[in-house]
Amino acid sequence: MGEISIERQHLDHLLADSASTYGAPYQRAFAELADALRGRPVAEIIPLLRRAADEALLGFTGADLRDQAEAISAGRPYVLRVTVA
Repeated sequence: MGEISIERQHLDHLLADSASTYGAPYQRAFAELADALRGRPVAEIIPLLRRAADEALLGFTGADLRDQAEAISAGRPYVLRVTVA
């Protein structure tokens, strides 16, 4: 399980929101990568997650991205605890 803290006005960077004008929510990118990369090596997935996180302006640590990549590779759910400030 991962954790991230995000300001309320930037919540649309993380979660898909059809009412938002922000174009790169991480939730959508993660789901697409999970569908496309299940079973692939973790080392192949991490740079793609990093790019998605950078585009969404989210500060995931390397350890966070590794945990996410391991979940994608194994085809298991990933739980992210979000604190909204």
